[in-house]
Amino acid sequence: MKSPVAKRSVVINGHKTSVSLEDAFWSAAKEIAAERGLTLSELIAMVDHDRGERGNLSSALRRFVLARYRGEPALAGSQQQEPRHREAKPATP
Repeated sequence: MKSPVAKRSVVINGHKTSVSLEDAFWSAAKEIAAERGLTLSELIAMVDHDRGERGNLSSALRRFVLARYRGEPALAGSQQQEPRHREAKPATP
């Protein structure tokens, strides 16, 4: 039985690493890279940079793709906006 997760090698800033994602996430990441005029490795490098030291790269890529399809602001290579908070209304007497 074939595993639903595919492990692929990618080069990020000259460093070879492996990333494990389901085929649907690989396809979506390729589509997003093409929309932005990037190679898949360039997109992955941006996601890697934006995640900093939080979590692992595979999870960061899944979150990035999910955010894109939910219409949430994408982080990779763009300015992240701070969440807007509603101003508290004064209590009425």
